[in-house]
Amino acid sequence: MLEILREINAILWGPPSLILLAGTGLFLTLQLKGMQFSKLGYAFKLAFTKDKSDDDAEGDVSNFKTLMTSLAGMIGNGNIAGVATAITLGGPGALFWMWLVGLLGMATKYSEALLAQMYRVKNKNGEYSSGPMYYIEKGLGSKFKWLAVLFAFFAAFAALGIGNGVQSNTIADVMENSFNVTGWVTGVTLVILVGLIVFGGIKRISNVAGVFVPVMAVLYIVSALLILALNYDQIIPAFGLIFKHAFTPVSAAGGFSGIVVMQAMQHGVSKGIFSNEAGLGTVALIAGNARTTHPAKQALVAMTSTFIVTIVVCTMTGLVLIVTGFWDASGGLISGVSHNPNLEAGALTSAAFGSSLGAIGEYIVSISVVFFGFSTIIAWYVYGIKCFEYLFGLKYIVVYGVIYITATFLGTVADLSTVWAFADTANALMMIPNLIGLLFLYKVIKTETQKFFANPVQKVNM
Repeated sequence: MLEILREINAILWGPPSLILLAGTGLFLTLQLKGMQFSKLGYAFKLAFTKDKSDDDAEGDVSNFKTLMTSLAGMIGNGNIAGVATAITLGGPGALFWMWLVGLLGMATKYSEALLAQMYRVKNKNGEYSSGPMYYIEKGLGSKFKWLAVLFAFFAAFAALGIGNGVQSNTIADVMENSFNVTGWVTGVTLVILVGLIVFGGIKRISNVAGVFVPVMAVLYIVSALLILALNYDQIIPAFGLIFKHAFTPVSAAGGFSGIVVMQAMQHGVSKGIFSNEAGLGTVALIAGNARTTHPAKQALVAMTSTFIVTIVVCTMTGLVLIVTGFWDASGGLISGVSHNPNLEAGALTSAAFGSSLGAIGEYIVSISVVFFGFSTIIAWYVYGIKCFEYLFGLKYIVVYGVIYITATFLGTVADLSTVWAFADTANALMMIPNLIGLLFLYKVIKTETQKFFANPVQKVNM
C-alpha cells in the first residue's frame, strides 16, 4: 500500500502539478499586482481590529473567528511534524521552497476566500455554505458541475487524512514518546473530545479555535525564538544551508543516502501546501461564514493566515531543526550532532526543542502537537461536512460525522509513513480541481478586487 501511494505521489507531485500550483500563484500575483505584499499591513489591520460596519453584515461568525478557525486547520502538525518531514526527506533547501509556495500562495488564498464570499449559499439550517464546489459550479456554470463534484469528493476524503488521520497519528506518536501513553488510549480520548465539540456546530468550533490557536501559537513561537537566541551563531549558517541546498543536492555521507534538488522541491512544496493549504481551497470552505461588508475584506484577512503559517511558524520550526542539527535524520552524520535516527516528524521536532531547553522544551512541543493537532481535527471536520453536504445534502451529515470520528481513532494506530503518503495523495487530488477553477475565474477575482480598492469603505451586499 505504501509503495503504491508513493508511486502515485511521484506522479501527482511531479513537475506538472508543481508548475500548476506555482504557476497559478504567480499568475494571480501578477493579475493582482503583488497585492499580497503591498496590502499586507492593511490585511493585518482588518484581521486584528474590529470593524463595526461588519456587525450588521450577513454571516455566521466574525472575521477574526473565521481567521482563527482557518488557522486552526493550518497551524497544526504540518508546521511541527510536516516541516520536520520535509527537511529530513528534502534537506534544508525544502524550507526555501516552502517559503516560495507560501508567498505565491497568499494570492491564491486571497482569491479562494474572495470567491467563497461571492458565491456562498445559505443552507436549510440558516447557515452559510461556501467552497470551491460552489464557485466552480455557480461561477463557471452547470457544465463544470463535474469538476465541482470532484473537488467536493476529494476534499471530503482528504479531510480524513490531512485534517484527521495525520493529526491524530502525530498526537499519538508524541504522546507515546513523551508521556508513555499507548496509541489506543490516545485514540479513545480523542474520539470522545472531538465528538463533544464537532457536533456542536460551526459556532462552537470557532469559539474553541479562538481560544486554542492564539495561546498555543504564542507559546510555540516564543519557545522557538528562545532556542534561536541560544544558538544565535548558527542562524546565518542555517540560512546558508537553506539557500544552498534549494539549488544544489545534499551529498551522501556515511549511512546518509543524500538528497537531490527535486526531492527538496517536491517535499518543500507538498509539505508547504500541507501546512498553509494555499491552493487546496480549504479557506473557501470557511470564509463564506464570515460577517463582512465586502468579499475582499474577508479575502484579505484570509490571506494573512498563509503569511503567519509559512513565513512565521514554519520558519521557526525549520530554523530550530537546522541550528540544533536535528534536520539530519541519519543521526547527525552531516551535522555532527548525535541523536536518535529513529525519531520521526513531531517526535524529532520535540527532541530538537529539548536539546536546547531540556525537558521543558520537549514538553512545550508535545503539548503544542496535542493542542494544534486537536484544533486542526475539529477545523477540518467543518471542511469535510461542507463538502459532504454539497454532495449528499444535510440529511446525511451524521453519517460523515461517524466516519470522521472513526478515522480519528484509526489514525492513532496506523503506520506513520502510510498516513503521510495518503495525505499527500489526497492534497493533490483536491488541489487540481480548485486551481483550475481559480484560473478560469481570474477575471472575476481581478474585477472585484479593483472595485473594492477603488472605494474600500463601501458596503456591498452580495
